[in-house]
Amino acid sequence: MASPIVLGIESSCDETGAGLVRGGRLLGHAVASSMDEHARFGGVVPEIASRAHLHALRPVVRQALAEAGLTLSDIGAVAVTTGPGLSGALQVGLAGAKGIAYALDVPLYGVHHLAGHVAADTLAHGPLPDPCVVLIVSGGHTSLLLVRDLARDPIVHLGDTLDDAAGECFDKVARVLGLPYPGGPAIDRAAHEGDPRAVPFPRPLTGRRDEPYAFSFSGLKTAAARWAEGHAAGELPVGDGAASLQEAVADVLTRKAVAACAEYGVGTLVVVGGVAANSRVRSLAEERCRAAGIELRVPPLRLCTDNGAMIAAVGDLLVRAGAEPAPLALSIDPSAPLEYAALHPIGLRAGTAAVAA
Repeated sequence: MASPIVLGIESSCDETGAGLVRGGRLLGHAVASSMDEHARFGGVVPEIASRAHLHALRPVVRQALAEAGLTLSDIGAVAVTTGPGLSGALQVGLAGAKGIAYALDVPLYGVHHLAGHVAADTLAHGPLPDPCVVLIVSGGHTSLLLVRDLARDPIVHLGDTLDDAAGECFDKVARVLGLPYPGGPAIDRAAHEGDPRAVPFPRPLTGRRDEPYAFSFSGLKTAAARWAEGHAAGELPVGDGAASLQEAVADVLTRKAVAACAEYGVGTLVVVGGVAANSRVRSLAEERCRAAGIELRVPPLRLCTDNGAMIAAVGDLLVRAGAEPAPLALSIDPSAPLEYAALHPIGLRAGTAAVAA
């Protein structure tokens, strides 16, 4: 029998997403962002995000179904982000997913948000090689992972950020440079007008031997702020600052990722998450992977940022792997560690994720 159509729902932060996947193929998806509502505050306001999800959830599900030429009755399973993320935002998505799953009498799967980013690449390039090294770079997370069977095996952390994530560094420095929120795209645009060698920003933790794949961007953020403060009003070379910051971040990320591939004998690097959309991260990763004989896989831009298609992709993998659906008491875990793709917490206690494999 053909595998069922899986509806994926994502609501962990400021994007409300719905996607439909069957057998590894994306059938349709839609995203509604509340970014403009947060921009004037310089960051995401949880209460605004939760309210925006309430308004957007039904329309994005309808839009995804319309794009796929399907109806609600065609759905055979529902997958939803249950963590990590903003508590209220996650609750909205879970409530909607439960309602659809129970109304249709179809299985429900709780999904780890970061596993969704990993699975997003499968929608563009097919199954992940076993094993592969995955670099997740986003506003809240920066991690190097060793991934085997995403639906069945534990995810091995080679290194994580010790403080700020790469995207968070971009957001905070963009504010210092007078650039708009979100900072990542603004830094990328401004960098095209600057010299990436103009400012010798540090490359954090590149010489650390005890944790060679750990990341730290707090010091880089501070260095950029101090550099900006050293210029008089109206004399700040924003383009040079943006280009130099972007070069430092891309250098650290790609240097460690390629080194991890070499050490673990892995021939494929997968770069995912919102910062994977950064032009310099992509180009430097291509350059270094080509030189090292490593295959590079990066999802298309529309699948790098948060979306429901990536959650549906994980659900599809879980269904095809024969994973057990989530229990009726499925809840959220806003600070869930990434251990398995399935995330089936009961209540709000940390560390209660159940393995559905």
